[in-house]
This record gives sequence, C-alpha cells and structure tokens, in this order.
Amino acid sequence: MAIELPIFLLNVVLFPGAELPLHIFEPRYRLMINECYSEKKPFGVVLAHPESEYLQEEPYPVGTMAEIEVLDRLEDGRMNLIARGLQRFRILSQHREKPYLSALVEIYEDIAEPGQTRLSYAEKARNLFSSYLEILLEVVGKQDVQFSLPHEPEELSHFIAYFLDLQDEKKQHFLELTSTVQRLEGEIEALRREVPVMRQMLSMSSRYRPSDPDRSILN
Repeated sequence: MAIELPIFLLNVVLFPGAELPLHIFEPRYRLMINECYSEKKPFGVVLAHPESEYLQEEPYPVGTMAEIEVLDRLEDGRMNLIARGLQRFRILSQHREKPYLSALVEIYEDIAEPGQTRLSYAEKARNLFSSYLEILLEVVGKQDVQFSLPHEPEELSHFIAYFLDLQDEKKQHFLELTSTVQRLEGEIEALRREVPVMRQMLSMSSRYRPSDPDRSILN
C-alpha cells in the first residue's frame, strides 16, 4: 500500500529504532515539522545525494519513517526535536507542491530467511560490536557505562549500522539491503577491521597516559 510522506532530506542515514536529534531552522522544514506535529503524522528521513543543489536536493531511493518524540520550540521559531526511526520505505514518485519535498512511498522490508542462519550471524555481530563498544568507551574514559544490544537479528543489524563509523554511502547500502543476513555479514566484515584498530588506539592511549599525576606537570 502506497502512502504520501513529507520528506526531510539530510546528510544522515536513519535506521529503524534509532533516535535522531534535529535542529530545525530552515523555513521549509519548520513548516513541515509544524504540520507533522499538529497532525500527529510521521515524516520521512532520506539521505540527499551529495552533488544535489540546495533547495533541489535529490533523495536516495530508500529512507526511514520518523515520528516526533520530543519537540522544543524556541522563541525565534526554530525547533529542537528528537525523532525515532520507524519503518523503512522506498520512494515511488515525488513532487514539490509545497516548499518541501513530498513523496509517494511503499513500505520496504527484509525478506524471510532461515531463523538459525540469522541467529548465527547475529551472535557473531553482537560479540564483535560489544567488543567495539567496550574499547570505545574505555578510550573515552567511560568504561563504567552499561549498554544493552537488541536481541532480534534485524533490529540488531539496524542498530549496528546506525552506530558504526561508516561513510554515508555505506550506511545507505546497509539500509537498502533486504537481507538481514547480508547486512550482518557486511557489519561483521567492517567490525573485524575496526576492532583491531580500536585495540591499537586503546593500547597507545594507555601507553602514553601518565600513571603518576606529578609526571604530567610541565616544569
């Protein structure tokens, strides 16, 4: 079933379940957010092609619906909000009858795959990503922070894709995949490259961190 959505074009890829803080200052998007908030309807977050012209940005074909969780209006008309990703969608057609882009979209879902295969890849990805987060938190001195990862394979694959430090085009590739297994497989490959780098960063950080506070004082 096709539905019409207002489209927020950004330099970010939003995934289902993820939270996205936004500062709204452009008149076209102030109008869009005001309409969505008053009518309690979602909007679409879509990555804009980097070579697009301002006010004529071209969207990638797949994006994510978002609902407004928190909205804070500023005195000058700007807004701060937190949006949460819902379902993915594919753009069927688009128009600019309003100052912002609107599109006719259809829901975009992963295909059915063997449950045991999904669980096997999810376990590998979860273990690697847990190591990645533990090292990252230790590097920034936040090793006491507790975290929990989604258990359902598709949710986990979206969670990892959103938080991994990857180029937007790579994140968009993960968003457009319709195979949870392929998404997890790609994330496992990326984490197998990243985790040793993170460990090396932690090792260097520990090596050059003064153990005696007095030694860190320059005379």
